[in-house]
Amino acid sequence: MELLYFKLLDCPYCIQADKWISELCDENPDYAKIDIRIIDERKESALADTYDYYYVPTFFMKNKKLHEGTATKDKIKSVLDYALEISLV
Repeated sequence: MELLYFKLLDCPYCIQADKWISELCDENPDYAKIDIRIIDERKESALADTYDYYYVPTFFMKNKKLHEGTATKDKIKSVLDYALEISLV
């Protein structure tokens, strides 16, 4: 199951989210097994427009919004925990 990650390449919040994702994958190798589809909303604007969000970074799984906007490492961890749990079902 895909975790959709909507971002902008030059967004400082997305850059920080990327770093936290990397750190969390290092801390828990199971997170690296999550299929994360990164969507640059400038390049894939038609797809991005079909989802209900305004701020990046934003994460969706099975059309459920898991997080939108400025994140913390704990919020990113919650997203990955949810994605891992759903992927195992």
